[in-house]
Amino acid sequence: MKLLVTGASGKLGRELIKVFPDSYHPVHEQLEITDRPRVFDFVKENLPEAIIHCAAITGIRECEENKELAWQVNVRGTENIVDACIKYNKFCYFIYVSTACVFNGDKGAYKESDLPQPKNFYSLTKLLSEFIVKRAELSKWLIIRTNFVAREKWPYPKAFVDRYGTYLFADDLAIAIKSVVDKQFTGILHVCGKEKLSMFDLAKVTTHDIKPMTLDEYIGPPLTRDMSLESERITAFNITK
Repeated sequence: MKLLVTGASGKLGRELIKVFPDSYHPVHEQLEITDRPRVFDFVKENLPEAIIHCAAITGIRECEENKELAWQVNVRGTENIVDACIKYNKFCYFIYVSTACVFNGDKGAYKESDLPQPKNFYSLTKLLSEFIVKRAELSKWLIIRTNFVAREKWPYPKAFVDRYGTYLFADDLAIAIKSVVDKQFTGILHVCGKEKLSMFDLAKVTTHDIKPMTLDEYIGPPLTRDMSLESERITAFNITK
């Protein structure tokens, strides 16, 4: 299967190309997803049989402060790739990596059938991109909602003790994605960890000297409090600690 991975230089993309070593994984200079003509030319030339689209701006603060860029990359970029597939290979298996943040985060344990309610601009762009994928004339698509971090030192001096998710590390998630792609799942699928963790407990796995903080100390764009997911379709995955 000729597989294209977008966002291959990102935290998840780097892990995906390890589990899909024969995939196309162009760098940003080779495939700029906001450049519609280049996207169309790339798809026409390579005719991928499957695409895992994980290229996105994921920083909540960055998306809030630069909405135009977030829109162009997250929404228009997705639209460009989907439209190119429709034109040149509508039988391509299109896998879109979305986020648990499409939900409000007020209750947690969100299932595939629960109602999304974005809380910030980042999550809005991801939900709109889900609609682009669902409404496209593609013969086979899969939307994966998930929540992950890289298995590396926590990038901040503190982590929230009162913000939760069913996290996976990026390497765990890449293996999980391979398992659902190999089984040719379609529709919306929650790919999540079995264990509900606070961000502080998650950060301690890789950063033992991490300091705790609460959402009351936070100043910035609105954040989801409980991003935990459940799946009505598959069994949750183990997070490797």
